[in-house]
Amino acid sequence: MPEKVAPGPVHDAHCIREAVCIDTKKIFDSCKDKDCIEDLRFYPTQDSQCAIDRAVNVKPCKAELLSVYIDVEPVCFNRGFYTVDVRYYYRVTADAFVGAARPVEISGLCVFDKRVILFGSESSAKVFTSRASTDGPDEQMRKCSVPTAVVEAVDPIVLGMKLVDVCECHHCDCEITEIPPCICACFGSELCFSHENRRLYVTLGQFSLIRLERDTQLLTPIYDYCVPEKECACGSGSCEDDPCEIFRHVKFPVDEFFPPNQATQGEGCYREIKNCCC
Repeated sequence: MPEKVAPGPVHDAHCIREAVCIDTKKIFDSCKDKDCIEDLRFYPTQDSQCAIDRAVNVKPCKAELLSVYIDVEPVCFNRGFYTVDVRYYYRVTADAFVGAARPVEISGLCVFDKRVILFGSESSAKVFTSRASTDGPDEQMRKCSVPTAVVEAVDPIVLGMKLVDVCECHHCDCEITEIPPCICACFGSELCFSHENRRLYVTLGQFSLIRLERDTQLLTPIYDYCVPEKECACGSGSCEDDPCEIFRHVKFPVDEFFPPNQATQGEGCYREIKNCCC
């Protein structure tokens, strides 16, 4: 009987029991990006726009990534490659300073579009499973030959924010024509897209990973079934253990009775004061 193998690094001394075929996702291509997104148009809520029109200065607070829309299309002139169009939806908050009063918190929407080209291989097979699909058969058949795009991203870093008058010209100041209802529901009131006197532009730093993957069958070695060795800990008072026995294993809280030992710093300060007095 071979020695039991636990998940982790495998040594040559362990014997492979059998080879099995598994169905999993295979990553065909991926990329990472560090985007500095300059001068994104800030679409505030109605209440926030009133504060922006009267503000003398604006201080950025934070940005939150609400959702990502992804679209994958094949590249006509290069077989096996696909364009991945990604649209990021952000909720940005800031403090607007109106006169000498306390700052007013404002929030709004920022949108960033990105396109990358990755290799996703080719496949013309139509895959059907017994699992129910809400997309319907037509939608399922249309997407079966296109790889799946996956975007991993963290909340961006707010690098800057500036306040400008509407009359000032601004490059790439495109209007958003349609916002998904789920994004609009993330704000307390309706967003303002026009008829404003002043506008905000935000600069964000975004880290992201984008990859293309497909369902594939791989042959992999197997050692044994992965059976957990750790026993489940009791919770919610369901254990029958002796409470005094549990208390005996609790470490004595020395720091609760005695202050932390700062003798070294204290002696150093004393010597410094003594030398100054002399």
